[in-house]
Amino acid sequence: MLSIFDSLRDITLLSVFVRMVLAVVCGGIVGLEREIKRRPAGFRTHILICLGAAMTTMTSQYLYLVMGLYTDIARLGAQVVAGIGFIGAGTIIVTRRQRVKGLTTAAGLWASAIIGLAAGAGFFEGAILTTVLLMMAELVFSKLEYRMRRTAPEVNFYIEYVNRSCLDQVLQFFQQEKLKVLNIEITRSTGNDTHNACAIFSLMLNKHCTAEQALGQLSRMEGIVLVEEL
Repeated sequence: MLSIFDSLRDITLLSVFVRMVLAVVCGGIVGLEREIKRRPAGFRTHILICLGAAMTTMTSQYLYLVMGLYTDIARLGAQVVAGIGFIGAGTIIVTRRQRVKGLTTAAGLWASAIIGLAAGAGFFEGAILTTVLLMMAELVFSKLEYRMRRTAPEVNFYIEYVNRSCLDQVLQFFQQEKLKVLNIEITRSTGNDTHNACAIFSLMLNKHCTAEQALGQLSRMEGIVLVEEL
């Protein structure tokens, strides 16, 4: 551990102030990235969660070290780790096209709570290092993930079409381009007046036909209302 932080590991007015400021800064940094991307839980939400978690840890330490009350100082922190799941679940939604959104935001909220617990416990090195690595995952690794998805051999297409003959035309196209159909889910499109039929295809691509090429050709087919990659 860094000796520079040794004087701040005890429960004093200065250490409490530093821990709370660190929680605000770390939570704000994580939340700022989510705010820029217009996610449900943004700048203020991450700050509040990180600050609340830090205060929870400091309260446990205060009861044990200052008040002299016999208690498990990890109990309140454990409740934060478990309880943050309810807030994170509120950011996860499943769209009518079976697309899951909000998982990264929920994971970020949970990580912010852990950072707050570390800052409140005086584990400054862990809080700072976790924040740095978390931002790397959000900003750097996200680009790597996007590139991996673009070159992934398996894709999911959501297609809305007018009638069954359109679906036969789509299947013929897949056969012609030698795209292996792994799974088909046919359902009804809701939330519009035309009630177009819709289907979700799981496909195995090949080097002769990329996802962008397949989407372009499908969108030009007669009777296809909407086609997009999930």
